[in-house]
Amino acid sequence: MALCMSCGESSTTTVSAQVLLLRFFEKTIESFKHNVANLFCGILSCEPVLDPDLRRTRGQGMDVVVGDEFSNNKQFDGGGDPLVFNVLDSLLKGSLDRLKSMRDDISLVKKGITGSALNANCAGNEAIIKDLCLGGKLGPALWLRSKMIQKGFVPDVLTHNYMVNGLCNMRKLEKADWLIREMLDKGPSPNCATYNTFIKGYCLLDNVDKALHLFASMANSGTKPNRVTFNTLLHALCKKDLLTEGKKLLGKILDDDKKAASNVITSTILMDGSIKSGDIVEALGIWDSMLEESTPMDVISYNVLIHGFCLARDMKLAYSYSCQMLKRGLLPDVFTYNTLVSSLCKSGRLDEACYIHDVMLRMGVAPDEVSYKLIIQGLCVCRDVDKANGYLNCMLEKSLIPEPLVWNLIIDGYGRCGDIGNAFSIRDRMLSFGVVPNVFTYNALIHAQVKIGNILYACFLKKEMLLKGLFPDVVTYNLLIGAVSNAGHIHYALQLYDEMLRGGCNPDMITYTELIRGYCVKYNFKEAEELLAKLLKSGLLIDHVPFQILIKQYCKMKEPERAFQLYWKWLTVNKRLSSREIWSPARTVQNY
Repeated sequence: MALCMSCGESSTTTVSAQVLLLRFFEKTIESFKHNVANLFCGILSCEPVLDPDLRRTRGQGMDVVVGDEFSNNKQFDGGGDPLVFNVLDSLLKGSLDRLKSMRDDISLVKKGITGSALNANCAGNEAIIKDLCLGGKLGPALWLRSKMIQKGFVPDVLTHNYMVNGLCNMRKLEKADWLIREMLDKGPSPNCATYNTFIKGYCLLDNVDKALHLFASMANSGTKPNRVTFNTLLHALCKKDLLTEGKKLLGKILDDDKKAASNVITSTILMDGSIKSGDIVEALGIWDSMLEESTPMDVISYNVLIHGFCLARDMKLAYSYSCQMLKRGLLPDVFTYNTLVSSLCKSGRLDEACYIHDVMLRMGVAPDEVSYKLIIQGLCVCRDVDKANGYLNCMLEKSLIPEPLVWNLIIDGYGRCGDIGNAFSIRDRMLSFGVVPNVFTYNALIHAQVKIGNILYACFLKKEMLLKGLFPDVVTYNLLIGAVSNAGHIHYALQLYDEMLRGGCNPDMITYTELIRGYCVKYNFKEAEELLAKLLKSGLLIDHVPFQILIKQYCKMKEPERAFQLYWKWLTVNKRLSSREIWSPARTVQNY
């Protein structure tokens, strides 16, 4: 009764409790928005919105009311803060969107519960549940299902499969398990598609044990697995590098193992598992079996095999099977070309990679962001930054806005080449396209400044990071500590080190190495050896560099005994290294 009165409903009106609750939430949100509006109006020196009924205006009318309240106020035009108004406007619009979604859900549910619609059109209610599931609105769908069951109408198994699929897509597997138990208890009995959907949900979460347990429970419920069950579990086991066990365990699913292997999806999964385990010969054996059994190949099968040849660095066979695709009437897709481009870039064959990019365009296959990222990364590694910048321009001309990683690659490439002007030009262009620089962007710019000796500007960039809400990482501090240490400013290096610790950034081996170098530049060998001892006790992995720095300094000072003491200390730390792998200080001693 109280809930009906709060929502403006008469006590004689027959309304479900759920609908009343939704209406109560709606009125609560409207009241909250009205109070917030009055609060911000006070901040802006505007007249408050006195009439709460105006807040009931639906859709665009509400925006007009709010807009009129502010636009008619002269004080707001003169001295209000537009940022505060934008916050208010965003808050109101967000609330409106939520209310509109809530009303849509209510209207859909009302179609199934008002009047005699539930009794007259059970199929229509099932269609509503399917629409709700496809829209990700599992709550109203499950509620409508419960109402139908209360009225004596049980949705069919297809409708339940839609709900199970929606719950699995939303990673709500416990709820999906509850629903399947409900199906076993109240009906309809789950079919193979129900279990396949649930098994796929567990496989997507990489929970193969649960998937296998569910597979075992299928037999207890009288449901026979099919080829989809086989392929789903086989793919999950291959991802876990359990190909052999998967074959043994799942060989009994189908009546004929040979028939199972003839399926293109199953064979493709088996080939992919063999390739990932490094057995390209077995993959070729599966491919030959598919040819003997006249299994129709598809583009995905060719892509898997071409990927295997690229991993084996056999580009001749990769090209050969790409041509074979065309002879069979199958056009290579963007994944085919990206596989080839990736392998060529890793091998340093950038000219061929660029040629494959041109072939893509001539074949009518539009390169995607991955295609451009692979080529740009390869070109930047080979120091051909101008050409990489050209491919960036191609992306922008095709309205492909790259992720920060692509911009960072080019900025870092220009920085390593000492072209500080182009590095900052790319950063400015990055901002103009609405891409926000991240920590790696600033690290690349700081490295560029350090490389040309602009230590002061590098420190300014660190301050700019903090102003933009970005926290320097260990790479940032290592770059700055190394720069100031080499310049002989050990006190400022120690200040950066202390700042690093206060900010919760843990130093690594490079941090200590640069500080040791800074002490040696100032001939503070005692502090350098104390820091080396601290590094050895820290448990961090250590290489020969900090020892080499100190040994060279002792050799310069004509103190070979201290140099050899450090050398033997280095040998005790790295007993696993052979004498050939260990840097020998004998040459250093001879050079001085």
